Amino acid sequence: MTEAPPNETELIQQAATGDSAAFGALVQPHLALFHNGIHRILGNTADTQDALQDALLSIHRDLPRFEGRSRFSSWGYKICLNAALMARRSRVRIHEMERPEPLAIGPFDERGHHLEPDHLPEWQVEAQAHGLVERREMRECLIRALDELPDSHRIVFVLKDLEDWETEDIARHLQVAPGTVRQRLHRARTLLQARLRTFVLGGRP
Repeated sequence: MTEAPPNETELIQQAATGDSAAFGALVQPHLALFHNGIHRILGNTADTQDALQDALLSIHRDLPRFEGRSRFSSWGYKICLNAALMARRSRVRIHEMERPEPLAIGPFDERGHHLEPDHLPEWQVEAQAHGLVERREMRECLIRALDELPDSHRIVFVLKDLEDWETEDIARHLQVAPGTVRQRLHRARTLLQARLRTFVLGGRP
């Protein structure tokens, strides 16, 4: 009678003690998730591979401190996103010439959309953009547009609109208030609108 393969909890315990084989088995099912999350931020294959290696080293180093309060995949994914942001900051110094975030731009619903029609940004390309995001041309356009966003706004857009995370989860992982997440998401969508409109609507105003 063969032994059942270790479950994730057992792999975490073994990997935390330095078992490299257990660590490999632990991260293998999540490598595609980790890689795609990093690539959506960096948009470059070589940089993505480097950042993924850095993230895996961080995961291995910090694993003994993993308390199991969230899923391992979520915990590791956050480390990967942080590694991607660090890689991007070291690759290029962004011109962070953003204006202060608006202090009174109205209430938002749970998905980060404005509740006041008078203040609603014209996000008319949203449904089309999401439908095209898997196409190569749209992905390249989106990556270029995302590259122009401040890190704090881009990561919220990636987590909410591309990864479909809940607002509360984003706030908890980034250690900010849910209202801050909604404001940054609103600002990111507004800034991306101009870039994506040209591609999706063929330059029509």
